[in-house]
Amino acid sequence: MLLSGALFAVSATNSEGTDLRPGRYTDLASLTEAESRAYQDLQAESTELKAEVDRLTGEVDDARVRREERRADRLRGRAGLMAVTGPGVTVVMSDADQDVLEAAVQGSEDGSDADLNLFPFVVHQQDIQAVVNALWAGGARAVTIQGQRIVTTTGIKCTGSAVQLQGVPYPAPYTIQAVGDPADLVDALDADSDVSGFRADADRPEVGVGWELEELDRVEAPAYAGLLDIDQARPLRG
Repeated sequence: MLLSGALFAVSATNSEGTDLRPGRYTDLASLTEAESRAYQDLQAESTELKAEVDRLTGEVDDARVRREERRADRLRGRAGLMAVTGPGVTVVMSDADQDVLEAAVQGSEDGSDADLNLFPFVVHQQDIQAVVNALWAGGARAVTIQGQRIVTTTGIKCTGSAVQLQGVPYPAPYTIQAVGDPADLVDALDADSDVSGFRADADRPEVGVGWELEELDRVEAPAYAGLLDIDQARPLRG
């Protein structure tokens, strides 16, 4: 009894009134929200610095600079740096219901197999990548995930129960939109074997991942506003 009382006292002191074992999914939502806010602040700072660089560049009176600027402007659309609007599709992919996830986590007494047990019941990076690749194959002019424009430098990576997009973790559900001919995009999704595998899991009650596909008359894909991975600049040489 004395030992139990001592343990309770130590736990109360260490917790400082908080839960020593907070909920897995509640913590994840709080973490991703904080990381998203930090990313938005950095993105705003990057936008301000880019505007300053553009202003200073515009003040340079040099024929070679102006020529390279015109060349860069012609490539902005293909690089995802211009907004695109038109008909398209929306795909929403979601994890299984909370009770299914909790049952999967309890698959082992010590929790060591929790991530392995969760594998069929959550959306992974390869699932999202399969949808995005199928949309490109279907002739998409622009693709977004969670409202973020996808460009050649975009990275999609699993981090625990979340998916990290361009360095920022996002919890499910994941909304993927594409601008293009809706019929062609749907045909491309239907023809992709990886996408078909995920949709088959969505139809299985014992798995229950979510899949929604909708054709839209208007989809808006904003211009990419993130970092362009430019490390340094060097003067042009004739």
